[in-house]
Amino acid sequence: MAMSEHAMITETQLRRIEDVAADLGLGPDDWEPYGRYKAKIGLHVHERLEGTQPGKLIYTTAITATPAGEGKTTIAIGLTQSLGLLGKKVCLALREPSLGPVFGIKGGATGGGKAQIAPADDINLHFNGDIHAVGAAHNLLAALIDNHLQHGNELGIDPRKVLWRRVVDMNDRALRRVVVGLGGSAHGVPRETGFDITVASEIMAILCLASGISDLKERLGRILVAMTYDDRPVFARDLKAEGAMAALLKDALKPNLVQTLEGQPALVHGGPFANIAHGNNSIIATRTALALADYVVTEGGFAADLGAEKFFDIVHGYSGLRPDVAVLVCSIRALNMHGGVPLAQVTETNLEALKRGLANLAHHVRIMDRFGVPVVVAINQFPTDAPEEIELVRSTCAEYGVPCAVAQVVTEGGPGGVELAEKVLEVLETTPSRFRPLYDWNLPIEDKLSTLAREVYGADGVEVTDQAKKDIERCNRLGVADLPLCVAKTQHSITHDPNLKGAPKGWRLLVREIRPSLGAGFLVCLTGDVMTMPGLPKRPASEHVDVDPLGRIVGLH
Repeated sequence: MAMSEHAMITETQLRRIEDVAADLGLGPDDWEPYGRYKAKIGLHVHERLEGTQPGKLIYTTAITATPAGEGKTTIAIGLTQSLGLLGKKVCLALREPSLGPVFGIKGGATGGGKAQIAPADDINLHFNGDIHAVGAAHNLLAALIDNHLQHGNELGIDPRKVLWRRVVDMNDRALRRVVVGLGGSAHGVPRETGFDITVASEIMAILCLASGISDLKERLGRILVAMTYDDRPVFARDLKAEGAMAALLKDALKPNLVQTLEGQPALVHGGPFANIAHGNNSIIATRTALALADYVVTEGGFAADLGAEKFFDIVHGYSGLRPDVAVLVCSIRALNMHGGVPLAQVTETNLEALKRGLANLAHHVRIMDRFGVPVVVAINQFPTDAPEEIELVRSTCAEYGVPCAVAQVVTEGGPGGVELAEKVLEVLETTPSRFRPLYDWNLPIEDKLSTLAREVYGADGVEVTDQAKKDIERCNRLGVADLPLCVAKTQHSITHDPNLKGAPKGWRLLVREIRPSLGAGFLVCLTGDVMTMPGLPKRPASEHVDVDPLGRIVGLH
């Protein structure tokens, strides 16, 4: 972060968290303070508000991610500030940042410029401990499995068929494949396993999909952890693990309350990635926000083919949550990359490349149409954007019949997003959502994959590896083929190949493996070369993070 931006944030007078809570109608017994500017909202609030007429849900998504930047989170925050500026009772609902990307390729994940949530450093680093609690609960279960193998293995678990890996909240490629139990009989049963990043843990998905403590424990108990020598399933409940795991997660289940730089309330809760997990904040947080505010702005991870699709096809099925409008974020520089321009040249005006890149925007507009959700395109404006570039995007959106607005929330905060906010309010008033999920969960797995491949990713069909075919057979034997699909796919392309930009045609989706996440209630379908443990780049963002003599963190944003 430049020092001027750091100064802007530290000099901002944040509101005391009790005042932010009061704006939502929360009393002193409804929340627990975590310092002056953070709080946990009690689960009893969610239970008390059940059945309350909900506010309008504004779902923020984006075009396919590029290194040039789209600014989805920043737009979501800025839109919340703009709605607040217009006098609307609004609440933001976002996911928590993971330490892996914060110190890896993305840096901080709390917005930018004048469109941020605060206290940003706390939110980016450890926050209120939710992700650590997920990691502890996950690794407790892993330890119980190996302990069971060590002490007689009464359940007959085949060490070669232990499905439950360990997790850590850091990008660490060296942990993708490990061997545990070395050193002799006193140190465990040797077996090959590995690590995933914590936010890819099934427990993170469970935390975000659970409706309360009882549902949390039930979901934890049905986690499939291994198969026996005679190919019978072993669940977490067979190890009597769910109670202790829930004990570690009981506070993490409570939504976190913070604020935007302009004082609007923000519930930041849950952190699943959308390329390898289901990519949306918790049901409890979103429901609570909808019961307390007239307008709720939320976002899904990455583009509409990832986070939005998973919200519409998975989260909706377990919660009934329905988007009233979608905001589809793009930037001129990102569209230029989709038009074939190298990163070093994306700030140069190139209308022909921009025209080619608009195919990616059109593809995501069509995805929203498949789900029957009205859409507003938000152009996240950068200083290098030329007027003719902005006009080309506007005119193209007009051809699509889609409203479009320019947002300058990074430099102007709430005032810079008023045009976007007014467009969103107009659509909410004039265009009712015709939302519908894309597929019936009861369809065969192959049919659900084909529907997603054709209708969302634009593929001609699906290629299923021999391993994935065996996985489908196992799902059928276990009686879980009627679960929704959580497709793990690169965020850099609508295909499974990260090198293909724009909106490619004439390809088939490669599905290499299917992992049952029975506690979460979906089947994870791994495509292409996507991994559940990212690695750090050659020059990780951690190189720029430091603490100054006054104890202030610098270089994080």
